[in-house]
Amino acid sequence: MIKLCGFGVSNYYNKVKLALMEKEIPFSEEAVFPGQEKSFLDRSPLGKIPFIETEQGCLSESQVILDYLEDVYPNKPLYPANAFEKAKCRELINHLELNVELQARRLYGEAFFGTPVSQETKDEVRKALDGALTGVARLAKFSPYICGSMFTAADCVAWVHFFMVGIATEKVLGENLVVKHIPASVDYLKFLETRPQVAKAAAERGAAIAAFMAPK
Repeated sequence: MIKLCGFGVSNYYNKVKLALMEKEIPFSEEAVFPGQEKSFLDRSPLGKIPFIETEQGCLSESQVILDYLEDVYPNKPLYPANAFEKAKCRELINHLELNVELQARRLYGEAFFGTPVSQETKDEVRKALDGALTGVARLAKFSPYICGSMFTAADCVAWVHFFMVGIATEKVLGENLVVKHIPASVDYLKFLETRPQVAKAAAERGAAIAAFMAPK
């Protein structure tokens, strides 16, 4: 059985978790936090989460994990069969992760941990996200899923990142830039949570966030 290692607040952890659930792959969970101890680095070479343990060994990096799951468990695919449509799905994932989430992450310290970021950083992130989210809006189909009629890996990615980026920008920049540039994302996220696996993942994420934010 695959073991998913990380913690339930992480958007990348939840990306992998939702993929496992949607593909109906049996898995267990181990709550771990990033670290630099040798024993941890033996499992995740940069000390990051999430990673998975398999019979063959450990794998890190969420997109590598999704591609591995697709290869090893081809039933219930999360990518279109058509080569161009599959590439468009991956294109959208790359934009969401490299151009949207990676920029928004610069706000997470202030949004979630109370560590202030400079006004210069806020201005840079706002400018970058204005362009990146406009680009995602051009690519997204929402018919009804983000790549079209099929639920794909891009929906796993959009579900976690729209949520996290929206919260961070609203808290730090004063407005939810996801909703501003992609108004259809509001109904899209509600629609996704009509899927039983997404609803279950959302409930478990909510519980993890509540536990994380509770006074210690």
